[in-house]
Amino acid sequence: MSATPYQQLEQEWRRLHAFRGALSLLRWDAAVMMPRGSAELRGEQVAALETEYHALLTTPKITRLLDRAKANSQGLEDWQLANLREMQRQRDHAIATPVMLISRLAKATARAENSWAQARRENNFALFAPHLDEVLMLVRDKAALLGQALNLPAYDALVDEFSPGIGTADIDGLFKALSRKLPGMIRAASEAQSGQEVLPLIGKFSSSRQRALVVEIMKAIGFSFERGRLDESEHPFTEGVAGDMRITTRFDAADPFTGLLGAMHETGHAMYDLGMPLAWRDQPVGRDRGMALEESQSLLLEMIIGRSAPFLRYLQPLLQKHYGATGPEWEFANLHLLMTRVRRSLIRVDADEMSYSLHIMQRYDIEKQLLAGKLAVRDLPEAWNAGMEQRFGSRPAGTVDGCLQDMHWAIGSFGYFPSYALGLVIAAQLWEALRTELPEVDTLIERGEFAPIFGWLRDNMHGFGAKLPIKDLIKQASGQALSANALLRYLQGKYLAETP
Repeated sequence: MSATPYQQLEQEWRRLHAFRGALSLLRWDAAVMMPRGSAELRGEQVAALETEYHALLTTPKITRLLDRAKANSQGLEDWQLANLREMQRQRDHAIATPVMLISRLAKATARAENSWAQARRENNFALFAPHLDEVLMLVRDKAALLGQALNLPAYDALVDEFSPGIGTADIDGLFKALSRKLPGMIRAASEAQSGQEVLPLIGKFSSSRQRALVVEIMKAIGFSFERGRLDESEHPFTEGVAGDMRITTRFDAADPFTGLLGAMHETGHAMYDLGMPLAWRDQPVGRDRGMALEESQSLLLEMIIGRSAPFLRYLQPLLQKHYGATGPEWEFANLHLLMTRVRRSLIRVDADEMSYSLHIMQRYDIEKQLLAGKLAVRDLPEAWNAGMEQRFGSRPAGTVDGCLQDMHWAIGSFGYFPSYALGLVIAAQLWEALRTELPEVDTLIERGEFAPIFGWLRDNMHGFGAKLPIKDLIKQASGQALSANALLRYLQGKYLAETP
């Protein structure tokens, strides 16, 4: 019996899934192992695969099959109907973006990412600026075309790519609620902590010892090193597809926590991807429901769990095991003070939970100005520094600690940054629900037993893939509509009322 139009579509998307996995590995290799001089060649390779992927997705055959499958959808199950919807969404996005633009953007971002890394090494923004100009020009074109096709403002179209179902109205509402409360809460927490003596962790922590600690914790969390890797890169990231996950982090010999927290953040991404419904792993409905939910899993693990008192009790003997860490500075009370210190850090990835969202607001404001042509790339460092002075009361000493600290704009990911703040908001909502349904969670974390936590997450979020719209999935999993209230309650309870 011949395959139905819907069954033929599933076969086509299995092929697309293989292309997506190959592209992920090329991007991972570019950041981890590729020689610096190979960026131009890698750009050509990525552009070729991106172009072929785009051609497969926009072929008239796919359009005909989609039309026939939708016309004969009566016998399809709920998952299949959702898959058909996601197929249509992917095709609509692809049709809106010409293949030549896809190719030019792939090459430009490969060059820009390489120049960004060099500019960071030399603390020289001028090396990166012309490449960012080129990427920005192409992203503007893409945003205009997507917005026209999707009937959305240009910036909303970019946000929709990363977090479908979320728009600037949602982001602005959340940021307004956070802006009203966070500055006062940060001041109050800083004042409450001002009299506390915190002992610094002094010493050199080799990357081999840090890696051994991180690997032990990742295994406890449930990450499989038979289907994944941990490597080092300039900026931590996660690439790959379920069954072949690549995680990177950045170790600092003077700081035993930077690499650990970076790896936990990326492990959150990987555990979400690995928790997707296995039966749909090569179909659009079996993917994540957008980067806001991806970041919610990362920030739940890195910030809410990773900086909690129970996790630090679990971590303390591991620090002694891997670092031989003894003395008053390694006692639980001092570690807790270190990990919950509210400070006006200039670096996003080092930010505490209270000030983290302010970093995202900074990037959100700037990237909208860049895309609208209200801010020129050459003026980015000064605009960045002025924004940091306004929000944090100090200016970066150089662009490495300023506008070069993130790689997102180099790779063309405009519209991505809001997903971090959205992710923290969603993480707090999930944490409230999880603690209600799993009241022994603190004891489990202290014992290093993470399986029940990820079992709850799989049952309530991961296992639904992209079947439900994002707001419906958040409401179903947390019992609350998307709101800043749970995050504000969490921060109030932890930093202004909590005794560890």
